[in-house]
Amino acid sequence: MTALEPAPAEELTRLRAENAALRARVQHRDDELEVATRMLQARAQTMTSVIDAVTEQSIIGTDVDGVVRVWNPGAERMLGLPRADVVRARSITEFHLPEELAEAGGGLAALVGTAQEQGSDVRDWTYVAADGTELTVSVAVTPRTDDRGVHAGWNFVGTDMTEARATERMKDQFVSLVSHELRTPLTSILGYLELLLDDPGLTDEQRQYLGTVERNAQRLLRLVGDLLFTAQVDAGRFSLQPEDVDLAAVVRAAEETVRVVAGATGVEVSVDVPDGGLLVHGDAVRLGQACDNLVANAVKFTPAGGRVTLALQAAWRTPDGGVEAPQDGAVPVARLSVSDTGIGIPAGEQSQLFARFFRASTARRHAVPGVGLGLAITRAIAAAHDGTLEVSSVEGRGTTFTLTLPR
Repeated sequence: MTALEPAPAEELTRLRAENAALRARVQHRDDELEVATRMLQARAQTMTSVIDAVTEQSIIGTDVDGVVRVWNPGAERMLGLPRADVVRARSITEFHLPEELAEAGGGLAALVGTAQEQGSDVRDWTYVAADGTELTVSVAVTPRTDDRGVHAGWNFVGTDMTEARATERMKDQFVSLVSHELRTPLTSILGYLELLLDDPGLTDEQRQYLGTVERNAQRLLRLVGDLLFTAQVDAGRFSLQPEDVDLAAVVRAAEETVRVVAGATGVEVSVDVPDGGLLVHGDAVRLGQACDNLVANAVKFTPAGGRVTLALQAAWRTPDGGVEAPQDGAVPVARLSVSDTGIGIPAGEQSQLFARFFRASTARRHAVPGVGLGLAITRAIAAAHDGTLEVSSVEGRGTTFTLTLPR
């Protein structure tokens, strides 16, 4: 044994120390693994408890092929099958109408295609329960990942909307029926009023009274028309008669329509349109209705001494929705801005403006008349023309609506 070689006793002591240290590290890792395992089990148990606590919505989880892996009590209640009969045995597509899936492209891809592209999707589907009952269900679809973040399938959270959708259909049918029934007598009333007003023997007082009756009958007729229009939009029966339309002429006509009312209320209306006009392809009647709604609203919500500005110009829209100068990939559009210096709309309410029958709190506070259908109708007309309607407003300082249409 040379002087450089460790003594056997020293080597044995060193090895024992290393072994003890190694065993301590292994034990530490075992403890960490046990803690992590318990945490994962607790997390999984919590998630399962939460899912099982949901009884009003169906929560269905699938693997990447659509085979059911999660089936909560809400799904049992909605579709009439116990978990044991479904998990790992049935596909999510088996609970859908085959013809509905076929119309959307067929198979699992019809259900998850949009969520795969955009990260999520919410739409109505028809679920078929075990007893054959068909349910209208609003289904939210999202991707499902495993503990490593790898795509593992899909989550389908469904809310039974059968009664709600049936109520909506009944309401729309009622509105349509009542509107039709009201239109006939109103048309007759207006016809006879016109005959009476043509009588040269009327006194000024009688003519004034009949004029008031006619104005209110016309107002009722417009309201009936608006109700009918919204019912047609909801029922998918809203059609267009497209042709080349000079939008500049439509805007001038809208200004002429409100000129008398604006003058009587002390509101100045200015128009800025291209001298040579600006053509778009669309339904002239519906585009006129949209412009009339925007201009009439602007005048109605602007106090005396205020100003309404109608500005029409040629512009371009990029794929991201922005309106820019001409460039590659930009689409030519017509942009109409209707700006006022009126009472404005609270920021928190602007997202609700286009809902039927919604009225801003500023309109209610200032007792501005209306039923809340004009903007819903105008946006529907814009959408039907592949256009957009946007709003920008500051309470107390005014509002700008921007209608953008392809040209």
